[in-house]
Amino acid sequence: MAYPADHSPPHVHATMAGVILVLDLLPDGVVLADRKDAVSPSNAPRNVVNKIQRVAADNVETLWKLWEDAHGTR
Repeated sequence: MAYPADHSPPHVHATMAGVILVLDLLPDGVVLADRKDAVSPSNAPRNVVNKIQRVAADNVETLWKLWEDAHGTR
């Protein structure tokens, strides 16, 4: 999900199995969950976090389109 009123840098919020991940969209096509508060809850199962990251990486162009549609810029 890319929220229209959200702030830069470009990022999306992903959820699965009660885990919320904030993924930064980097210009080189990388999707990165590297913020201090990127994973909620902080003790989320590593396999769920890894699956979210894999799916995001496999769909990075779609995620960029979500961000662009919500914010008008890449």
